[in-house]
Amino acid sequence: MTAASVASPAADLSGFLRPTGTDGESRLELMVTGARCAGCMNKIERGVAALPSVARARLNLSTGKLLVIFIGSGADPARVIDAVEDLGYVARLYDPAAVEAEYDKDGRRLTLALGVAAFGTLNVMMFTVPVWAGLFGQELSATTRTVMYWFAALVATPCALYAGMPFFTSAWASLRRGKANMDVPITIGVLLTLAISYYETFRGGRHAYFDAAITLIFLLLIGRYLEHKLKARARGAARDLLALQTSVAVRVDADGLEQGVPIAQVQVGDLLAVAPGDRIPVDGLIEGGASEIDNALITGETASVAVASGSAVHAGALNLSGRLLLRARAQAQDSALAEIARLMEAGAQSKSAYVRLADRAAALYVPTVHTVAAGTFVLGWLLGLGAHEALMRAAAVLIITCPCALGLAVPAVQVTASGRLFRAGVLVKSGAALERLAAVDYVVFDKTGVLTEGRPRLIAGDMDRLADAARLARASRHPLARGLARAAGPGAVADAVTETAGQGLTGVIDGRPARLGRASFLGVPEATARETELWFARDGEPACVFRFADSLRPDAAATVSRLRALGLGVEILSGDVAAAVGEVAAAVGVDRWRAGVTPLEKAEAVRRLREAGYHVLMVGDGLNDAAALAGAHASMAPGAAVDASQNAADLIFGGEGLGAVVLAIRTARAAQRRALENFAFSALYNAIAAPAAVFGLINPFVAAIAMSSSSLIVTLNALRMNLVARHPEDVS
Repeated sequence: MTAASVASPAADLSGFLRPTGTDGESRLELMVTGARCAGCMNKIERGVAALPSVARARLNLSTGKLLVIFIGSGADPARVIDAVEDLGYVARLYDPAAVEAEYDKDGRRLTLALGVAAFGTLNVMMFTVPVWAGLFGQELSATTRTVMYWFAALVATPCALYAGMPFFTSAWASLRRGKANMDVPITIGVLLTLAISYYETFRGGRHAYFDAAITLIFLLLIGRYLEHKLKARARGAARDLLALQTSVAVRVDADGLEQGVPIAQVQVGDLLAVAPGDRIPVDGLIEGGASEIDNALITGETASVAVASGSAVHAGALNLSGRLLLRARAQAQDSALAEIARLMEAGAQSKSAYVRLADRAAALYVPTVHTVAAGTFVLGWLLGLGAHEALMRAAAVLIITCPCALGLAVPAVQVTASGRLFRAGVLVKSGAALERLAAVDYVVFDKTGVLTEGRPRLIAGDMDRLADAARLARASRHPLARGLARAAGPGAVADAVTETAGQGLTGVIDGRPARLGRASFLGVPEATARETELWFARDGEPACVFRFADSLRPDAAATVSRLRALGLGVEILSGDVAAAVGEVAAAVGVDRWRAGVTPLEKAEAVRRLREAGYHVLMVGDGLNDAAALAGAHASMAPGAAVDASQNAADLIFGGEGLGAVVLAIRTARAAQRRALENFAFSALYNAIAAPAAVFGLINPFVAAIAMSSSSLIVTLNALRMNLVARHPEDVS
């Protein structure tokens, strides 16, 4: 049953409640549309949380998902839907397919509006540029000028009215709820500009501003479209993470028959079969079989883990060698993998501080400017200026104080800084990420794949016997076997190879039996065994050992030193074993480190650092880092990271080194300085321009030029970011 099949909120929706695992608690997931800002989010959460039996409510603006936690037996989903709709929003049962369809629909509307605005902006210039020529002594006759304005009106008006609908509808919805967002002054400015332009054209006036109206919408739509794409990345992070869960599980019935079932149908207590090469479908307990599993994406541990009866396994782990029977301990939506996805959503939502700041600024800007404009009109009229002159002054106030320069103050810097970093091999996924990155004072590194290269590399062994050992290694998916095969290069595979789960491989090489695996598998005393080695022997030959290491990135130690020189604290959090983590920490000069950390513990550690007052930069690459990346103040991931971590991270860097981390921080700090300069200029501009418009020193035409010039100045200041040298030390 989907949300679309529910006829009305009055229907019995209790079947959509799911237990949370805590006694007496249940949860409901709804899809909410129409919520755009943090004010909307807080209003919905407060309204729903006030309902009887509701313990808490959380709305994620990026996904549109409203999670409601009920306590006790009085849970009423229909009442929640009614409450949300009474607040002026649309709510229905959460259906991922419906969410994607609605999101794609919004994207198509924005794309079409942007195209119409671009068409209108380019074509209206055909009629307004000849009028501008009058500024340079090529004055048109009054009749010709009026004809040009009418043609401009024919192009600009329908384009502006259609392309401006995203702003008009948002402004109307905000006003209906007694609020004023940034779309309100945009809407008033565009409509008033069109109205004044028509008035001037009717009376044969010298100045009309049809081009200004459609151009303003075009520039603003570019920002709105980029915001839409940013939300798509945020939504994709949790989606990519959950994609690591297999969509089908093999359930074993009481008669031993195996049947493939959708993962959503797996219940707690079901017996499941997992073949070698498949991922564990849900959290469970092994009841039969033995194997090795690859937990690298879950815990970050480089060595595979041997499992047998009684071992606990988590969804998303890769079964490497033997067939397993496991008893499900949780449903798919309650697995550790799903919990990490929920942490990522919560972490992404917590980054909305800049949205709240913008809303508060809008709440102050709108009444102030509109009060000044209205006062200018009323006082001018009362003082005998006449309705026309008073209206022109009021219009000049609205146009010259249009928050374009203020709106560009940060985005212009962010675009410039992002472009500079892109040329240096760093992809910035959102402008707000640079703001957060500039504030970081503590860096947390994952070990495997970040400080190290993330691939076991052969460092010692009997090279004369490497080719023979590789013939067995090529038949296995074990990480160390792959490292051995890489070291040997392409070649043949041994005959009759069999793999013993958690132990090693046997086969025939040139007619002689051979073994490759753990020390105990070859009869080598356990006292000499290590996790990062493989032993090899053929019948009649002594055993030899091949040892592996995960090499440090070449500039890891230098990067840590430079971060400390910037005044940042550094820590390592890794899921790997203590010996490996301690060795890396000593090599790069980090005193604070923790090993054997689970994904949830990583996210919790980052949360505690933030609560202690630190602004944390998390640098990680594995699935085990995804929740911590989403919860950190800012986050970075290497280009080789898994998709879920790349989506959760704010910045992605390429190359083999870590210098991009230092470069990104320095560039972000420089961008912050440019942004503050732009804010200062915008404040000074408005302090001078608004009074000049009030006293009639500036007409609407000059106001439009001044507004455009202010935008140009903040943009040129942002471009100063490109004038600095390329070396990270020289970013200023």
